[in-house]
Amino acid sequence: MPLPKNERIAADHLAGLYRKAAERFESLPAFATREKALAWKPVSFRELYEQGLDLATGLIDLGVEAREHVGLFSDNRFEWMLTDYAVQFCGAVDVPRGRDVSDPELEYIIEHAGIRVCFVETEVLQNRLLRLKNRLPGLSRIIVLDPKARLKEGASSLQEVMADGARLRKQGDKRVFDRIESIRPDDLFTLIYTSGTTGRPKGVMLTHANMTSQIRNLPGIHNPNDRILSVLPIWHVFERVIEMYTISFGGCTYYSNILTLGEDMKNVEPTFMASAPRLWQKIHEKIIQGVKASHPVRQVLFHIAYFLSRQYRVSEYFLTRKQLKINKTPRWKLSLLYPFHLLRWLIVLPWYGFFNAAVLERIRLSAGGSLSATISGGGALPIHIDRFFNYVGIPVLEGYGLTETSPVISVRSKRNLVVGTVGPPLPETRLRIVDVETGQTLFPNRELDHQGRSLRGEIQVQGPQVMKGYYREDELTSLAFEDGWLRTGDLGMVTHNDCLKILGRSKATIVLSSGENVEPEPVEMRLQQSQYIDHCMVVGQDQKSLGVLIVPALEAFRQNGSPTATLADLAQNDKAREIIRREIRSLISISGGFKKYELIRDFRLLGRSFRVGHELTNLFKIKRHVVNREFEGDIQHLFKNQSKKSR
Repeated sequence: MPLPKNERIAADHLAGLYRKAAERFESLPAFATREKALAWKPVSFRELYEQGLDLATGLIDLGVEAREHVGLFSDNRFEWMLTDYAVQFCGAVDVPRGRDVSDPELEYIIEHAGIRVCFVETEVLQNRLLRLKNRLPGLSRIIVLDPKARLKEGASSLQEVMADGARLRKQGDKRVFDRIESIRPDDLFTLIYTSGTTGRPKGVMLTHANMTSQIRNLPGIHNPNDRILSVLPIWHVFERVIEMYTISFGGCTYYSNILTLGEDMKNVEPTFMASAPRLWQKIHEKIIQGVKASHPVRQVLFHIAYFLSRQYRVSEYFLTRKQLKINKTPRWKLSLLYPFHLLRWLIVLPWYGFFNAAVLERIRLSAGGSLSATISGGGALPIHIDRFFNYVGIPVLEGYGLTETSPVISVRSKRNLVVGTVGPPLPETRLRIVDVETGQTLFPNRELDHQGRSLRGEIQVQGPQVMKGYYREDELTSLAFEDGWLRTGDLGMVTHNDCLKILGRSKATIVLSSGENVEPEPVEMRLQQSQYIDHCMVVGQDQKSLGVLIVPALEAFRQNGSPTATLADLAQNDKAREIIRREIRSLISISGGFKKYELIRDFRLLGRSFRVGHELTNLFKIKRHVVNREFEGDIQHLFKNQSKKSR
């Protein structure tokens, strides 16, 4: 019998969650794999559970022990989830990573985690691992997920191992059930090596209790009729927690990818999904380009509709106490603003209703039409993108967290949708804001006005989602905690809505030669509001002033008449440089709220994009140390130019 609306399965560990889901949802679809447009191959909760037991039995027969680390190097596919089921049923720990992992990282993770049995997605990855095997004496078994792969000596197929397990179960082998019974909430369920923005990968130890706390505390009202589209990398804990969460209420997860996402959103009509800011930036760009290419009358209608929706939503947010409150608003001011917003809301309402149905509905259809909400995470959502989608009626619920926190610390809900924040902390989660220089707790602090709300400092957190530590890294683990609080390394404040607002990354701080500390992320977020800037990174450590590396948005320049065919051409184009110079001056100015030492003095257009897996993580965060290394010459040239200009 399906669960009633908003009831979730409760379990002490993931193997228990998978078992209860099979018992409760039986033949309902759990996951679906895309075969072609409008053709999806589903697997039921019961089928997945039974296949997971077969594969787990096969792994046990291969010698996989309880709490052993099992490698899982693959991108999103059904077999990934099947393997996870099997590893959890074994009472073992999976060590996941995407197939774009480099050879040095692959070697490091396998050696550091002590992996004996490893699943790989493709034939190519099988061959890479076999080439490294002589340097990995502990690796004894490679299992390939892709059924079409040509196996080489030393590798097995997932189907072979699962068939062996099925045969043993038919003969009465029940070892897998003993393993399930032996799992404890404090046992690890995964060991995730962060792709990270600095330094070598660190193995984050997450327990079953960490994950079940997320399932218990994430906000939302869902049921088995919900359809979830999966596009983020499943090895990353953000996508993974959403898939576990979906299992808990019996929804179906559809595996998509970036190439087919637009088509799949229209065909599947997802009701909920996890997403990254970059996805919404791309959708926003496509919408705006479509408007510009449309008939002038349609352009006018769009701008009228968006103007009305902005007036409607801003007043609605005020009347429902959802407007951003960085500072406390005096009561006398509220008493004056309330009738203004009420009157404006009433005047705009009928006009908004018409244009909402006639114009904005088409925009919502581009996101599938049935999307009730999406959680954006893994990076900061630019404020203009945040406002745009929430104003047009696509609720983007930005969240915040780290791999080290399983990952969600806070997230907006529809009931607490304060644009510009990442919502309140989850239930059972405590956070504090600490002065980076003095170590003083700024929030909560009864000795300060409003207990320290609106004061800026490092975000520190306690809660059931916080990691056990870094594997085999006691010193790094101790540095990550302060008096039992996890130091996130992120800067933030608590607003007067009791929501968390992210302000940047303390560990990314640039110190100028003048001694001024600059947080680059607010500057970068503002610059990326320009349609002409695809990616950027502010630089200037130990320099007199800031500079910025910019990957120009080639498509935007083409749309505006630039004949350049490549980024390399664009980087040498004087007209493009002048356009970017104007954009920087417009966006980063003292009148725009930036301090004098935060102004950009020079920039460098780059001849190639930042690449996922190289300069960017899978969730499009900048790996600053990689960019500094890969573009060292450009940075030196930039500041050489600055020194010439200063003479």
